[in-house]
Amino acid sequence: MSLQIYNDLHNKKEEFQPIEPGKVRMYVCGMTVYDYCHLGHARMIVVFDVVYRYLQARGYDVIYVRNITDIDDKIIQRANERSEPFTELTQRFIDAMHEDLDALGVLPPTIEPRATGHMPEILEMIQRLIDRGHAYVTDSGDVYYSVTSFKDYGQLSGKSIEDLKAGARVESSDEKRDPLDFALWKAAKPGEPAWDSPWGKGRPGWHIECSAMSTKALGDTFDIHGGGADLTFPHHENEIAQSEGATGHHFVNYWMHNGFVRVNDEKMSKSLDNFFTIREIMAHYRPEEIRYFILTSHYRSPLNYDEEHLLNARQALTRFYTALRGLPAAEPGEAEEYLQAFNKAMDDDFNTPEALAAMFELVREINRVRAQDEQKAARMAAELRRMGAILGILQDDPEQWLRGGATEGLSDEEIETLIQQRLDARAEKNWAEADRIRDELKDKGIVLEDGAGGTTWRRE
Repeated sequence: MSLQIYNDLHNKKEEFQPIEPGKVRMYVCGMTVYDYCHLGHARMIVVFDVVYRYLQARGYDVIYVRNITDIDDKIIQRANERSEPFTELTQRFIDAMHEDLDALGVLPPTIEPRATGHMPEILEMIQRLIDRGHAYVTDSGDVYYSVTSFKDYGQLSGKSIEDLKAGARVESSDEKRDPLDFALWKAAKPGEPAWDSPWGKGRPGWHIECSAMSTKALGDTFDIHGGGADLTFPHHENEIAQSEGATGHHFVNYWMHNGFVRVNDEKMSKSLDNFFTIREIMAHYRPEEIRYFILTSHYRSPLNYDEEHLLNARQALTRFYTALRGLPAAEPGEAEEYLQAFNKAMDDDFNTPEALAAMFELVREINRVRAQDEQKAARMAAELRRMGAILGILQDDPEQWLRGGATEGLSDEEIETLIQQRLDARAEKNWAEADRIRDELKDKGIVLEDGAGGTTWRRE
């Protein structure tokens, strides 16, 4: 089956055909670094990390660009509030972002450009837009994009210029020629960071940063552009207008957007006090549990955050790691039926819930055959791990994963001591004492599993 991607530019699934056979160029809008990453950021980054991994697994040579926005209004405001240079603020949150994403098992992109490192490209693109009649300079030194100069404006979002104008408002002091026009360059204000330009000191608008960074890294036209659904309009719509206005070429062939995160079926927002950073969630759940939870919904669907879904993710991973536990190392094999089901799901617009379902079927088969043919089960388990690697899960040592995750309570040594006491009681046929120890361990979140090879344990 060919890879099908839902292309938001045409609102339908389409067969993926890269511009250059065997190679993929992909750009994803990354973080604006003025605070810690929240769950919405985590979802977007994990989603496109899986896209990146699967494209590589399919044999593509992928150039994956995920930018960092390190200058914009929110960054300046936060730096001023904290009375610190904006560069110190952004570097601190860039470092924190990398820590969070490393914990979530996110692969580094091929290129991670920063907006402040691309001022020459930004200035050049703005000048080209002015020269081509798509932008104009105001008396105060601002530069605006003229939306009506681009006849295809609205092609991604489906919004018409007429409808947008009907709902637009312009302040009396605004120098824009049209209420829909947006800033490419903002003239410097007192106390703000500024760069030299032909139009006076200032800084770039947010939209132009991505156009300049993406075309610099990937060329005038590239294969995939991704980001959260909230970026479709105006950010991505404006990127198309800027990039195609400046280059005269089609910008992106496939547009992908992941759905929103909801919390207990309400939209996540600071105003509703249901806003969670990755770090806050990782205080209660392991990073792999968070990643697995993200993968249980199709990337275009809403993702509903609640305790039940995260606990379900924990239980699911426990089932996976229990199936892997105790099997010897082996080469992948004996699982062609399940691998085909996995690939079919991923070829269908990266359908991770269906891919996980195929992996669960394989777990059932591993558990069924391991008592009769341990080597066959081991080959199946190796295939399961290989599927997991594409999703960024199941790469830990099963024993360590099943015993880990607790920062308080009994230590491993204390658990082993109690298990030995229980074994001694069983040897002496002191069943009441053996049951008492089992119950004590269970009350403290330790599950014992007796088998032919002895007693193993895991934390709930």
